[in-house]
Amino acid sequence: MSKEKVKSASRTRRTFRVRKVVRKALEKNNRPRLTVHRTGQHIYAQIIDDVKGVTLAAASTIETDVKKSLKNSGNKDAATAVGKLVAERAKKAGVEKVAFDRGAFSYHGRVKALADAAREAGLSF
Repeated sequence: MSKEKVKSASRTRRTFRVRKVVRKALEKNNRPRLTVHRTGQHIYAQIIDDVKGVTLAAASTIETDVKKSLKNSGNKDAATAVGKLVAERAKKAGVEKVAFDRGAFSYHGRVKALADAAREAGLSF
């Protein structure tokens, strides 16, 4: 197996392992989930209601109003801005409690900064 296939398979296993824990929490508490995706240049966050299959709120660094306020869109400051913005939009949609789904990303750096900013802005998870 090539190196790329091993990395891809490992990432898929990590994603499903994390999602399994999140789904148990969702079934128990009936909350939407806050998913995070990051790339080298951007970070994305969205709140998804899995029961209805709809996105309730979303924010990312590719949005023009966020991009204008940031010097760099791939650092912790950008993740903090996205976390605050997604929390504000979630509150407008009537969401207070969520389950945090980090996907295959470790809870460190930009992912942690986004989560902390969302908590400070009023989301609980």
